[in-house]
Amino acid sequence: MDVNPTDAAIRRALARARDGKALDVTEATVLLHARGADLERLLEYAGRVRDAGLAAAGRQGVVTYSRKVFIPLTRLCRDRCGYCTFATAPGKLPAAFLGPDEVLQIARQGAALGCKEALFTLGDRPEDRWHQAKEWLDAHGYDDTLSYVRAMAIRVLEETGLLPHLNPGVMTWRDLQRLKPVAPSMGMMLETTSRRLFEEKGQAHYGSPDKDPAVRLRVLEDAGRSNVPFTTGILIGIGETVTDRAESIFAIRRVAREYGAVQEVIVQNFRAKPDTAMRGMPDADLQELAATIAVTRLVLGAKARVQAPPNLIGDEYALMIRAGIDDWGGVSPLTPDHVNPERPWPQIDELAARTAAAGFTLKERLTIYPEYVRAGEPWLDPRLRAHVDALADPETGLARDVLPVGRPWQEPDGGFASSGRTDLHVEVDSTGRSADRRDDFDNVYGDWDALRDRMPAAPATAIGPGIGAGTGTGTGTGTGARIGADMREALRRAASDPAGLTDDQALTLLSADGADLEELCRVADDLRREAVGDDVTYVVNRNINFTNVCYTGCRFCAFAQRRTDADAFTLSLEQVADRAAEAWAAGATEVCMQGGIHPDLPGTAYFDIARAVKERCPDMHVHAFSPMEVVNGASRTNMSIEDWLLAAKEAGVDSLPGTAAEILDDDVRWVLTKGKLPTREWIEVITTAHRAGIPTTSTMMYGHVDTPAHWVAHIRLIRRIQEETGGFSEFVLLPFVHHSAPIYLAGVARPGPTARENRAVHALARIMLHGAISNIQCSWVKLQDELCRAVLSGGVNDLGGTLMEETISRMAGSENGSYKTISQIAAMVEPTGRPLRQRTTGYGTPSAERVAAATASDGVCGSVRRTVPLVTR
Repeated sequence: MDVNPTDAAIRRALARARDGKALDVTEATVLLHARGADLERLLEYAGRVRDAGLAAAGRQGVVTYSRKVFIPLTRLCRDRCGYCTFATAPGKLPAAFLGPDEVLQIARQGAALGCKEALFTLGDRPEDRWHQAKEWLDAHGYDDTLSYVRAMAIRVLEETGLLPHLNPGVMTWRDLQRLKPVAPSMGMMLETTSRRLFEEKGQAHYGSPDKDPAVRLRVLEDAGRSNVPFTTGILIGIGETVTDRAESIFAIRRVAREYGAVQEVIVQNFRAKPDTAMRGMPDADLQELAATIAVTRLVLGAKARVQAPPNLIGDEYALMIRAGIDDWGGVSPLTPDHVNPERPWPQIDELAARTAAAGFTLKERLTIYPEYVRAGEPWLDPRLRAHVDALADPETGLARDVLPVGRPWQEPDGGFASSGRTDLHVEVDSTGRSADRRDDFDNVYGDWDALRDRMPAAPATAIGPGIGAGTGTGTGTGTGARIGADMREALRRAASDPAGLTDDQALTLLSADGADLEELCRVADDLRREAVGDDVTYVVNRNINFTNVCYTGCRFCAFAQRRTDADAFTLSLEQVADRAAEAWAAGATEVCMQGGIHPDLPGTAYFDIARAVKERCPDMHVHAFSPMEVVNGASRTNMSIEDWLLAAKEAGVDSLPGTAAEILDDDVRWVLTKGKLPTREWIEVITTAHRAGIPTTSTMMYGHVDTPAHWVAHIRLIRRIQEETGGFSEFVLLPFVHHSAPIYLAGVARPGPTARENRAVHALARIMLHGAISNIQCSWVKLQDELCRAVLSGGVNDLGGTLMEETISRMAGSENGSYKTISQIAAMVEPTGRPLRQRTTGYGTPSAERVAAATASDGVCGSVRRTVPLVTR
């Protein structure tokens, strides 16, 4: 709203603020105009909210700050912001980057002065614009700027004990995974959500690719998904409208509510600087700043931490405190504010006096806020725990009055200690899980109400008639007749030209019911027969889940546990090898190994696991590690995906499970999971594996918060990848098991797909993938035997494996057991009249010795067999 609001509008908005009622964007915009007596009332109400939050946090009357050093790692940047004097050209610098000795000199001097934060500030990806930056990185052995940031953060931790706070600009989800183990907190100013400032020539952010508001909001969301305590904020007075300002505050609130990772919000006022394109712009008025702080406080609420930089507010310390701040940000006794060099920091003693004059006590905090220090995992990586504990008061989480001392930063030593409920793979079928949900259910997955607000719509493909209706047999007139005609045409196309099936036709087929469904399954089964014949195949294998400790926060997953939960476990390397040896003795040709993203396991742990199996069972096929685990391993070792996969292959990994796919649409993924890898990362891992000669499976988990249109788009994407790489061995359909899934217990997801939907989507997968992927697998773990037989008559040719221990679906409430013997599989298949054949992972024929061993054990090792007690009289 650029027009000043009426007095009545301001009175109404102030009344709502006074009464503690939630404000909307319009009311916030109105309040941003408050001046004079109206501003005084606004500040009163905001201060009251702030005070309530401090009392609830146990630090009533406390305003915090962080004693820091400012490390300008590079002043080169690929962006061209109109107000920035920090970014410069290579010719104005002695070198493209500060060298390691320069970085450590600043950090050591700061440590001697009692600083505890090393603020790394730098331009966005300068190597993309300046060849001097790329040449410097190449000469010093770094692949990119963030690799150098990571290395210097580790050096600072080890040699000075300062805690890095990283401000490298726009980061991807994978960048955050790389950097989280070396920094307790990170940050990036949102600045504004105004697209006009980004898109119009002459505006503040024009020509700066990293200032796209959508990109910056994605960074905030990815930080939340990655459980990174994150600092952000808005910059006022750069040409945005007052409405833009309000919308920016609400955008931050949305992310903060959904993920809980926004540790502080900076409200910063623009100050014009010489030698910039915006040197003639007026400075943001401090009354305007105070109103913006107050509205930010009211919108974000009592739990938010709100900051104003003390070197940009003149003498108006009391005004900003009255407006609702509870933090002054980082203040350095050593280094200047390199972003605002003309504005020196206040002396800390002066800041304490100014704060006391306003009735508050100044206390030092760390770069990671007290709430996250005390919460620990998943917010604080265990590699940083000792560094933070050395500086943090254990009671308050604030800073202790100590000088930092360097401490080793290292990956865990790779030792695997057996811990927890290691017999869960057996007990899951008897005593079961200890509770239907984790103790931290209400907060570990983010805000459930905020999650409902972002429920995905169907992707940009036409929605076919009758989807989800459970009808559509083609009878009747009008719409029914059109549906019938569309169905008949879709069935004809599926039979004659399956690769030519349109998205609309695929969606029509997914609505098939009655006679249409039977015809759809017949078409799919004809294609199955043409592709692979009549054999129903299975593999004798064993699932080995080496840990279920995981903090990723997938909302569909009932398997993941905190390390302190009653059902948590981690296997030792010896136990992993023992289980593989048991499986080999029982005739297995494959072990499938996946686990939680355990924060203690180093990125090389996966190599150790593969080697342990190969050393014990050299001929066992190791089918291991999902794309999520691959990215985790690569991030923790700072290796490229390709290099990590090649190292895994050398360690003994023969193929990858194409799990962690769920639905390959980020709108669905960000509801279904909190922190799992984005679609583009899944695709990169899979295609890189294929290029490296590592085959994978492909999967789809469906029937939760998705729509049939998502299924079509997902299968279409799988086919495109297969046509490019040829690396998929099979496509596995995984219906959502809802019983103990957090997203279902929270009332967000539906209770899995219907039987009709299961039959239709298995058939459609066969049709859409015909000529690309020959093997379509159903999951007996998730489907009852009768439904398995039904999909076998509708395009499916493979039943997966005997598994021996299936814990993941059982923890979610699947009622179909954790293994199937060969006899049980044979009994399930017998009514179909089709031959049953044991296969290898690659769909070859096992050796006679393997078949004989499997026959002797019935495909399942004795240690996991359920025994029936004898009844005596």
